[in-house]
Amino acid sequence: MAIGLRSIGQVKAILEGEYPDISISKIRFLESEGLISPERAPSGYRRYAESDIERLRYILDAQKHHYLPLNVIREQLEAMDRGEPVDGTLSAEPKSAEAAPAAPPVTRPRQQLPQRAMRISRRDLLNASGVSEAMLAELEKQALVKPRRGTIYYDRDALAVCVIARKLATYGIDARHLRIVKQSAERETGLIEQAITPYLRRNPMARGLPNEVMNLILNAHAAMMRSMLS
Repeated sequence: MAIGLRSIGQVKAILEGEYPDISISKIRFLESEGLISPERAPSGYRRYAESDIERLRYILDAQKHHYLPLNVIREQLEAMDRGEPVDGTLSAEPKSAEAAPAAPPVTRPRQQLPQRAMRISRRDLLNASGVSEAMLAELEKQALVKPRRGTIYYDRDALAVCVIARKLATYGIDARHLRIVKQSAERETGLIEQAITPYLRRNPMARGLPNEVMNLILNAHAAMMRSMLS
């Protein structure tokens, strides 16, 4: 095997520490979808360069942290391949030699992906999130997920809620329990709006302020919950 090239088994071993659900079959599936294109040895075995591994990391991060469906990830990768500017990078940031303290779950992931608008059909939402039709219907019944106003399509947040709801169901937390989370979010949103409205009147160009304050509230929320659960 050429220097710097790895087998599919070696690639799996490299990535499974970060992505425990990675498997050889998943890597082959991503290849069949045209998202990665490793070299082939004369014997037919796949040979992965470092750039292929970083591309895999990008894909897996997009799925794990951003809940993006494959068609959106494909568009991003194709844009990068054409040399078009995007807000993401295939290069991973170097890891610190010292262990970092536990970060709040709302901090940004290691790789920054473009937060483009997303329009998802109901069928694509079911496929991308892995929820059943019954679970989606219950999430809609509890007003936790709904199509974008005036359309039949769902957005990125609807996809995120569906994925999280599916994972929480493993621990017995269902859509009815998530109503408590929604009520908390509504109270916190009201607090943010009340606090920043006077400031926005004086500084109408401060459009990023709501998200900035929201992230501060979310980090405080997460820190308090960790303290209570420790």
